[in-house]
Amino acid sequence: MKQSHILRHGITIGLALFLMSGAALASPTLSSGSHGHEVFLLQQKLKDIGYTIHTVDGVFGGETERAVAQFQRDQKIRVTGVVNNATWRALRDAKVRKWGSDIVPPADAIDLPAPQKSGAPAPMGKPILAQGKVPAILQTAKTYIGTPYKFGGATPKAFDCSGYLQYVFAQNGLSIPRTADEQYKLGARTSSLAQLVPGDLVFFETYEPGPSHCGIYLGGGEFIHASSSRGVRIDKLESSYWKPRYLGGKHIVM
Repeated sequence: MKQSHILRHGITIGLALFLMSGAALASPTLSSGSHGHEVFLLQQKLKDIGYTIHTVDGVFGGETERAVAQFQRDQKIRVTGVVNNATWRALRDAKVRKWGSDIVPPADAIDLPAPQKSGAPAPMGKPILAQGKVPAILQTAKTYIGTPYKFGGATPKAFDCSGYLQYVFAQNGLSIPRTADEQYKLGARTSSLAQLVPGDLVFFETYEPGPSHCGIYLGGGEFIHASSSRGVRIDKLESSYWKPRYLGGKHIVM
């Protein structure tokens, strides 16, 4: 057996013993900036059950925070991105995630229509949006202008960038992934603004390498998104802030 396999086997056993013991329930709260062995075990568990963790390094960064928030949402516990006792308990009993189980966000607590449920999740790497549905998508997106931003937000009470896109598409019967890096796998990549059409998705590198922010292209060089500073709003791709951070567009319109 290779040394890497032995190491991984040891990690798996250690993780299982930790989560099955009372130590997990008494573990300190973990949040952004935390580091150490317990963060390492947390990252490995999240990765093992199907959440996006590229680096298992014992450092609680943005990627880990997003994975924790997604796990909390799936488990229907308070979404904070912070690992507390309730999250540790849920992790202890968590099974491998079936992708797509949370692609349709819940109806908001206030009197709002529930999203229309669709069938299979959107295929990766292919157009998913019929041209005839584009006006409805854009109209729905504009309905929520002014909605405040909240990390982990996925309802009209508050949105984060990818939660906003997922909700808008779900309202129109289309199921797309929850996170920006997964949404970036949809459609055909295009780096030219001239190739974008209304309804396509646009992505940016902001606080970390790779797609960490996203929006919907409206046409005329404008896109709508849930910004962390001012909530859902319309901005220009050529603005001094967004232009240098533009990663590329994904052509999803058929």
